[in-house]
Amino acid sequence: MFEIKRKQSMAKNTIIRFDIEAPKIAKKVKPGQFVIIRVNETGERIPLTVADKDDFAGIITIIFQIVGKTTALMRSLNEGDYLLDVVGPLGKPADIEKKGTVIVVGGGTGVAILYHVAKGFKENGNYVISIMGAKEKEMLILENEMAAISDELVITTDDGSYGKRGFVTMPLEKYLGERYDISMVYAIGPIIMMKNVCKLTKKYNIPTMVSLNPIMIDGTGMCGGCRVRVNNEIKFCCVDGPDFDGHAVDYDELIKRNSMYLQDEKDSLLFSIK
Repeated sequence: MFEIKRKQSMAKNTIIRFDIEAPKIAKKVKPGQFVIIRVNETGERIPLTVADKDDFAGIITIIFQIVGKTTALMRSLNEGDYLLDVVGPLGKPADIEKKGTVIVVGGGTGVAILYHVAKGFKENGNYVISIMGAKEKEMLILENEMAAISDELVITTDDGSYGKRGFVTMPLEKYLGERYDISMVYAIGPIIMMKNVCKLTKKYNIPTMVSLNPIMIDGTGMCGGCRVRVNNEIKFCCVDGPDFDGHAVDYDELIKRNSMYLQDEKDSLLFSIK
């Protein structure tokens, strides 16, 4: 059993932050890795990337958006409640080392994953340029936290309600066109966002890593549900990733696979509300 030590509602109560007591995981988890969570004995298993950790206090942070029955159930939990299972850390850590100037790009709830990675780059002595995007100001998360670990921070919103109006690719292209010291780009967010970021960085021949979020069940490579095509080879995101060379990912296949159960998610959420 894993106690929820802190709960925070974010972004119109559609995104929730949990600080969970999990000392063994907190001691070992590295940026980019994830955990598998099960709320109760009849619950499904869902993967969530660790957004931050405090290994001294034994706390890991997860941030999730309400998309289906399980995340809706998790939102109903409060501080002092318990999760039945939190398994991890799983997956390979992000490749974080001294590279020079790094641009990190996050969209939507991808910023939750991005924060832990960007923090790692900063702690390793890199110059970190962060670009964050959201549909509107109210859906933006972790702005203060990202500002604290970024040398430069640019915010975009689709509707122009905050920061620069437009998509994250707009300031990214400006940086790529003006600076010649960029060593790499790291992107995490909606699949179409990562696809467009990689189209852009490929044009400038900038190495780019992405963190993928395919359908996943067991998180150990046994079920094969999280397979993705990279360099025209099948990889399992849970054990080979979740980070991959962004220029080698088959995004169209990933989009198709991830859309297979969207209606089921909506139906399960509607049923849970009723």
